[in-house]
Order: sequence, then C-alpha cells, then structure tokens
Amino acid sequence: MSEPEIPAPEARAVPPPGAVPAPGGTAAEGSGESPRTRGEPVARSPIAPASPVVVKARWEVSGRRASAAGASALTLTDCTPLTKVQLRAPMDGEVAASLGVPFGRAARDPGGTLVVGSGPGEWLLLAAPGQAGALEPTLEKAAARAPGESVTWVNLTHGRALVRLDGSSAASVLAKVCGIDLSDDLTPDGAAFRTAVAALATDVVRDDRDGTPSYLLHCERSSGQYLFGALLRAGAEFGIEIGGFEPPGI
Repeated sequence: MSEPEIPAPEARAVPPPGAVPAPGGTAAEGSGESPRTRGEPVARSPIAPASPVVVKARWEVSGRRASAAGASALTLTDCTPLTKVQLRAPMDGEVAASLGVPFGRAARDPGGTLVVGSGPGEWLLLAAPGQAGALEPTLEKAAARAPGESVTWVNLTHGRALVRLDGSSAASVLAKVCGIDLSDDLTPDGAAFRTAVAALATDVVRDDRDGTPSYLLHCERSSGQYLFGALLRAGAEFGIEIGGFEPPGI
C-alpha cells in the first residue's frame, strides 16, 4: 500500500480578509464551515491541515471527509482546537474528590468535559473549542470549597497538540509505535497513560466512541506535526485516512 499523504507544514491556505470561497474551494456549502472574515482572528494548529482548509470555531482546520464510515474506518484527526486546561491539586484532597477521576483514568463530567487523571495530583480537562473561560467559574468554586489546598490551573490549548486515532484497527496502529499493552484488559475504555509514541513523550487517553476504539494523543505543540506524520505512516497498511475536525469534537 502506498504511503499516506502527509500535509506539508507550510501548506497553509486561508482565504484573504473578506474573501468568499470559490465553488469547490475551502468551505462546503451547508456544512457550517466559513471563510475567514475581515478582522477575525484565526488560530492555527502546529499540524498542517489537509485540503480543503476551512475555518471552524475560529480555528483553521481540515475539511476533509474520510471515504469510509463506521467501525471499519480508520481515521486520524487533528483535534488541537479542543480546549485543554491543566488542573493541579492535592491528589487526596477535596478538589480531587469532587472531580471523581483517579490517576490513570478518564471520564466525562455532567457538562460533557472529559476529565483525565493525567498524573498524581494532575488532571487535564478537555472541552469544545473556546470553552476555557466557561470552565473557570467551576474551577474557582471547587478551589473556594477547599481553601486549605493549593489549587492551580492553566490553559494549555495553544501549547499542546492533540490528535484522535479512531477505528477498529487503532490499537494495531499504536502497537507499531508504542510499547504499551493495548489489550482491553489492561487499557480499557477510559484508560489514561503517559508513554513514548514513536519515541516521543505522549499522553494517551482511550476514549471509545459508539463502541469503536478511539485514542486521544497529545504532546508538546512543537512535536505535533511529527506525531501526526508518524501515526499516518504507521497506519498506512491499515488504510488510514485523515479526518476533518468537527466541533464540538469531544
């Protein structure tokens, strides 16, 4: 099987201010995608988006759609636009108890935020794009209920790259670049761990969707393009395709 197409880092295409995309251009009619309007800031992932390039939730993303669907489809999607907030608090304190997610596990809260126990006394909160401000009141209330605890949080949205590997062959792809046992017994849905993926320090969260194996992988922003390319190459024999980001994305 031929090597998958890996978008070049410099392959960026954003419509100029006030431009309207031509037919067959960057935005699909009726898809909710929009060109950049005059004066509107657009955030960019460190991962070059595959064409067609569109703007969603004020992020430049790929508008590509995989040709296959269902559990048999294997896709890799740049999910860097997701809100990423790192929270630190005593692992045996009141804030930790209110989160209800221990180290090494991940679960969604009632509001749909994915809470990841990424380290002892450390959590990563993943939410739809642009939701860092909306999460802050909840974090402030949690900290106020535990005045004796040292509780801090920081918005890492633009400092980390995040991708999703989705499909029935996802574990087989990861097994080529990661030494962790990815069997259901040891790393079931909701597992969270930090390991080397393609020799790169990476946080991995198993977050199955509709019963289909799915993994979120995030790393330092500067290594995002490398991680994306390594996963595409590892998935070539399984027919991996690039998927476009769709808000809310989590």
